Amino acid sequence: MTGHDGNGEGGEGGTGGRRPGRRSAVLKAVGISLAGALVLGTAAVGYAYWHLDNNIKSVDINGALGDDRPAKAVTTPTTTASASASAEPLPSGSVNILVLGSDSRSGANQKLGGGNSSGARSDTAMVVHIDEGRKSATVVSIPRDTLVTRPSCPLSSGGSTAVAYHAMFNSAYSVGGPVCAVKTVESLTGVRMDHYLEIDFSGFRKLVDALGGVTVTTKEDIDDDKSHLKLKAGTHHLTGKQALAMARTRHGIGDGSDLGRIGLQQTLVKAMLTQISTKDLLTDPAKLFEVADAVTGSLTTDTGLDSLSELMTFAKSMKGLDADDVKTVMMPVVTAPSDPNRVVAKEPAATDLWESLR
Repeated sequence: MTGHDGNGEGGEGGTGGRRPGRRSAVLKAVGISLAGALVLGTAAVGYAYWHLDNNIKSVDINGALGDDRPAKAVTTPTTTASASASAEPLPSGSVNILVLGSDSRSGANQKLGGGNSSGARSDTAMVVHIDEGRKSATVVSIPRDTLVTRPSCPLSSGGSTAVAYHAMFNSAYSVGGPVCAVKTVESLTGVRMDHYLEIDFSGFRKLVDALGGVTVTTKEDIDDDKSHLKLKAGTHHLTGKQALAMARTRHGIGDGSDLGRIGLQQTLVKAMLTQISTKDLLTDPAKLFEVADAVTGSLTTDTGLDSLSELMTFAKSMKGLDADDVKTVMMPVVTAPSDPNRVVAKEPAATDLWESLR
């Protein structure tokens, strides 16, 4: 029966000719399948990258504000080691980022609670200072009800806004968008904002759901008929809808002021950092895409972070930073003499805090 391994039909003739056996045919089929999978996989990855990259919206903060700003921080020009010797080294200098949560209560979002206001608002403002070396960070919340001197801000339509005295802090975003929000924060703090990140609250809800929810512990009962959140004191695993309600809650805790809400928002930030650190997203491409889509789809950045590659580099530079390395504080404030429902920066404590972040 050995003749079937030699000159059979379809062979090239002579003793050296052999037709492909079953094993060769299988290998060839596997090779074709792998090649096809590679092509399809590359196309899928290419589409995913294009989709995520195009999700990101950006604002040219530097172009709008020019040089009339606090000086950039001077840091030691060091870099962290990258995963590959051939890859670009990762930045490790200190950085300040203004993070805003923009909230629209109109349309479908109105069903998620938070009052009846129309239009987009910036009810959440945090200055995130990442220390040199990027192994620790401080998150400073600025109460939206803080009375400030709102500087003149350039408008995208031309012209500029007028200087406003004793204006509510969050009015800056309402009258001049991200550019005015950044300029107002820099005027208030004397700290240069190296980057700007804005996440829409509806996108925040999607992100929490993509992460599988977040676990928080509340020290008191929450019952807010405006945010529709009702929780007993204790530990709870929240869905995206519940987390969004917590981010909006102010009337169901403490004295009903914005200061109580800030504490809840800072709790959520830490909970999200913890949840992200426990997820091995790299082993679950579908989940990774879902999380990335939720983030980029609700994100507005400055032009220094408006591409997927820039965001990935930034994220990689903070790989060693986890929730335990993040300190959350609130800008020191006192009741405004002119209005018991408003606050002003408490001095010199507020100035001392901002100086520590320069």
